[in-house]
Amino acid sequence: MKELIEAWRSVDRNKIAALLSVIPGAGHLYKHHYAAGLGILTAGNIFMVFVAFWLSFATIGLSLIVVPAVYIAAVAYAAYEAEDWHGKHKWMHVWDAPWFRRKRV
Repeated sequence: MKELIEAWRSVDRNKIAALLSVIPGAGHLYKHHYAAGLGILTAGNIFMVFVAFWLSFATIGLSLIVVPAVYIAAVAYAAYEAEDWHGKHKWMHVWDAPWFRRKRV
């Protein structure tokens, strides 16, 4: 178990965020960009489907493949390049707060 924990600590979080972006927005959530991640998961994906659908009439359905592929690649790149805010939200890590820790006798 100790080896697994050590291996997980040395993982490149940028690559994990890019891989999670197969579901657009999940990589941003992984890097603790909550507003961007939720916006991409909801409005971004709905808008992408809308654009791909309407362009499919002009492109004989080709946009149903190209638009999502370009969108997912762009979101994955944005997640890869985003600053990692892991640990910067102290209010979310209550287990690190002094009042949360159990006092040892």
